[in-house]
Amino acid sequence: MKHTYKISGMTCSSCKASVEKSLNDLDNVTKVDVNLESQEATITMNGHIEVSELQKVLPSKYSITKKEHKNVFASAQNSNFEVKEEKSKLQQLKPLLLIIFYIAVASILLHYKNWSWSEFMLDFMGLFYIVFSFFKMLDLKGFPDSFKMYDPLAKQVPFYGWVYPFIETALGLMFLMRFEINIALIVTLIVLGITTIGVTKTLLDKKSIRCACLGTALKLPMTEATFIENAIMIVMATLMLLNIF
Repeated sequence: MKHTYKISGMTCSSCKASVEKSLNDLDNVTKVDVNLESQEATITMNGHIEVSELQKVLPSKYSITKKEHKNVFASAQNSNFEVKEEKSKLQQLKPLLLIIFYIAVASILLHYKNWSWSEFMLDFMGLFYIVFSFFKMLDLKGFPDSFKMYDPLAKQVPFYGWVYPFIETALGLMFLMRFEINIALIVTLIVLGITTIGVTKTLLDKKSIRCACLGTALKLPMTEATFIENAIMIVMATLMLLNIF
């Protein structure tokens, strides 16, 4: 018999291998197929195994639950579930929203006496890159595997995933130091444009994967917020290149 389960906590290929090995070691389990992108595991077993037993053999960072199939007749129940799921999503996105809020406030305070839209945007982009690259640096080994799950270039060129945090750091310093700003703006349009294409495709395909924008230290789901944060940076870079401000 085959059963499909949802597994949370997987961020890279080594996580997938760890989950597969742990579940395969169980008696009555004949085959385990783990899909990292969908965060699911299909387990073929000779006899029924309780979810609690499956959870026991997994490392504590992973959580396994039975995949529920949608019941078209339970509309009220589904509605309540969606509300809870939405609340959970907002709670998961809280670190991202707080970080963007603090970056925006800091950029405003730097120039509130002598206001300049261009100076505000340069500092916002600089702080954005520095803060976001910091979180990626916390797990340089795990970040590339998470990043390539949705970034088209990282999928084709794995090395790009390894150097991406350093590219962000360099761009942040260029904006904050006002060094070769036009080059930094063009690179921003390229790197974030590529990532945004991948994010858009992931959202349209309704894939449930983790966002690597803050590395692997924080468990952030891929949502419209990821698209919006990239779009803000792209719009700012475009406006600066066009000398609108």
